[in-house]
Amino acid sequence: MKKTLRSGIAAGLFALPLLASAQSAIDANELNGSDVRGTARFVAMGGAFTSLGGDLSSMTQNPAGLGLYRRNEIGLTFDIEKRNYSSETATNTFSNSKTRGNFDNFGYVGTAMLGSSALRSLSWGVSYQRLNSFHRRHQGYNIPTETSLSNYIASFTTAPGSDLDFGTNYNPYLDSSEDWLSILGYTSYMINPTGGPGMYQGLHGNNTYGDAAYVIEETGYQDEYNIDFAGNVSDIVYWGIGLGIQDISYSRRLLYSESMEDARIHSERYGTIATGDAGFDLDSYKTIDGSGVNLKVGVIVRPTDDFRVGLAVHTPTWLHLNHQGDAEVNYSYYDPNVAEYSKNPLAGREYTNWYDYDSRLRSPWRIMFGASYTIASKAIVSVDYERVQYQDMHMKYQTSDAFGYTFVTDEAGNADVKSYFKGGDIVRVGAEYRVTPQFSVRAGYNYQTSHVREATTNAGASVYTAGVDPSYSLGKDTGNLSFGLGYRYKSWYIDCAYQWKHQESTFHAYTDFEGFEAPKGSMTDNIHSFVISTGFKF
Repeated sequence: MKKTLRSGIAAGLFALPLLASAQSAIDANELNGSDVRGTARFVAMGGAFTSLGGDLSSMTQNPAGLGLYRRNEIGLTFDIEKRNYSSETATNTFSNSKTRGNFDNFGYVGTAMLGSSALRSLSWGVSYQRLNSFHRRHQGYNIPTETSLSNYIASFTTAPGSDLDFGTNYNPYLDSSEDWLSILGYTSYMINPTGGPGMYQGLHGNNTYGDAAYVIEETGYQDEYNIDFAGNVSDIVYWGIGLGIQDISYSRRLLYSESMEDARIHSERYGTIATGDAGFDLDSYKTIDGSGVNLKVGVIVRPTDDFRVGLAVHTPTWLHLNHQGDAEVNYSYYDPNVAEYSKNPLAGREYTNWYDYDSRLRSPWRIMFGASYTIASKAIVSVDYERVQYQDMHMKYQTSDAFGYTFVTDEAGNADVKSYFKGGDIVRVGAEYRVTPQFSVRAGYNYQTSHVREATTNAGASVYTAGVDPSYSLGKDTGNLSFGLGYRYKSWYIDCAYQWKHQESTFHAYTDFEGFEAPKGSMTDNIHSFVISTGFKF
């Protein structure tokens, strides 16, 4: 069955949360992507800086990188992104694009040279960095459809109609623990009673011919503010520790519509099921906002002047999230057996209440290794490997008792996390060549494997969502290719980079169920980023 939404009601100036699931494994996954962002030098070299350090983006990756600083530094980074989106189904292809500007990084590093034979220097730094951008837009069209969203809702709805419909002083969204999609489907005649109590059927029957169209719009960002400390021991061992404070804002809007011929519709005149034309539009909107903290520790060892190895460990980010949203359905059902204009078509609009509740999310552990080598003081080659334990994400939902609010472990949601996801691998490769003492050229590559389990993507797999958005996306492998230039003049520097990101994923309007395949499509994101950094070392 579908996971139930934990809703809330307003009482005076405060909200009293009721029943349901605060978030889903799909929500948790949306907030834990991994992008290559930072200074232009960092981006140009594919983010392969675990062992390199000496860059403002080190504070986000390996705080030990600050230990390599000999002078103070202040710098900032901008980028312009051109995002090209394309979607493909069995019968149609759509594409669109959008250009955006971002402020990606700002940082300051201070260094105190101590002059001792052991602890040579101490460094500290503060930085802001954009980690992820959630902006994208896709659409698709499926014809014919094998089933209907209404049939999926009917498959998990078991409550009697009296619990799903409005009554005197009774609002099912606020006064019951029933699934909000079940309530919305019942009040909009998407599902209709059949057989005994708590038994329903959807609009799609054996002879029904239908189509489905969808548009998904996502916006938002994930930012991190870092406070790091690092030290240099004998120019051989560099250590660092950092505190990360994250800020997340994510919104998703689903516009989903179906139209059907020879559908099983409710007859307004006879109060029974008839055969006719059906159409409905679901408009679902949700936002997830929150903040959290994490800890990073790292070390870089330079056994020789030319060779370095690095290790960094990121604890999970402990996030406090707020979820809000609602949905509405516009419907129209035409019964050819009904002549009365006032009763045909049966049409209207139904909408949910606005929900507002909190949850807790613990993001994955991250561990990264790196090695780099300097060739004749003119070239650098660097390689990183990172492991992200996505299957260890952990969720809690908010509940209340006589003593107030508390958060309890979401057992079902955490089981879904382990069922849907596995550990992900990231490989980063970067190179830099100093053409002159002032001018450098760079290149990099970043490859991320999909952390979605194969069983999750197979036809017939059940994937549950929370709230009133039944759709979801599952990502595949991702590749980033980058190039860049750097110029130094005395204390001033300017760097630029170009990065191309290619990512494929699949869209599912809702989960497959009872042997039926839901409308779906493939999505491709091609993102072209132009990054510029400038700053001073003093």
